[in-house]
Amino acid sequence: MKLKIWLFSAFLSLLLSCQSVPQDIAYLQDLDLYLQSTRDSLQTDYEAKIKHNDQLLITVSAPVLDQSQVAQFNLPMNVFLTPGETTVFQSQAIQTYTVDTKGDIHFPVVGKISIAGLKRSEAANLIAEKISAYLPDPIVNLQIISFKVMVLGEVLKPGQVDVSDGRLTILDAIGAAQDMTIYGDRTNVLVVREQNGHKEIYRLDLTKASIIDSPYYYLQQNDVVYVEPNKTRKRESRFGSGENYTATILTVSFSAISVLVTLAGFVVNTLKQK
Repeated sequence: MKLKIWLFSAFLSLLLSCQSVPQDIAYLQDLDLYLQSTRDSLQTDYEAKIKHNDQLLITVSAPVLDQSQVAQFNLPMNVFLTPGETTVFQSQAIQTYTVDTKGDIHFPVVGKISIAGLKRSEAANLIAEKISAYLPDPIVNLQIISFKVMVLGEVLKPGQVDVSDGRLTILDAIGAAQDMTIYGDRTNVLVVREQNGHKEIYRLDLTKASIIDSPYYYLQQNDVVYVEPNKTRKRESRFGSGENYTATILTVSFSAISVLVTLAGFVVNTLKQK
């Protein structure tokens, strides 16, 4: 009976030795503890700030009867006539406002407006204030249409993530890339950001809830997120697919031989005792 139990234990040890148990897979592992200490200080009103070279789509409307007063503050409309038909199609011209190197845009009628460094809502309010000298109760809608983030490395779908609402967290970016692979190092995610003409590099541990307080938790225009491979992936990269398979077979074989040698010793000792 003891021999059967020992054999079962040896087999179980062999089985476990052939498998690696993934560690640090879950995100925000200490979230409950974090929420207890920062319950009243979570940031919920984040807005992206406008940067140099951003491309902006800005539209103006107002509750006035004469819409020609509003039209002068919007980009011209392209008119398309379908051949053989009387239908007229209108669409916004493929033109946008580009924030120049000084942080300014040149707006119709109003002229130069400095908006770099302002939040979207702040910039929209500033433009509305400038227009109000010519148009009563203007409504300004502003979008950063060039907002994009690149996600690379150990994710299922690396590539560019386009941001439509000007708000993207590091977890949103990972989700847009269809999550990390099992080989992604969740404790060491790299964020590369250009700030005031300089490159900034920061590392985030996504297993810690404290990343929510990081200035890199909310991503900015043109950020690059790189998910580094974990130790298992780095170790496997030393072998080709065939070599890796051979190494696995050898590991299993050596483990089996070790178990058999131990078993033989146990049997010999048992016989001697008899």
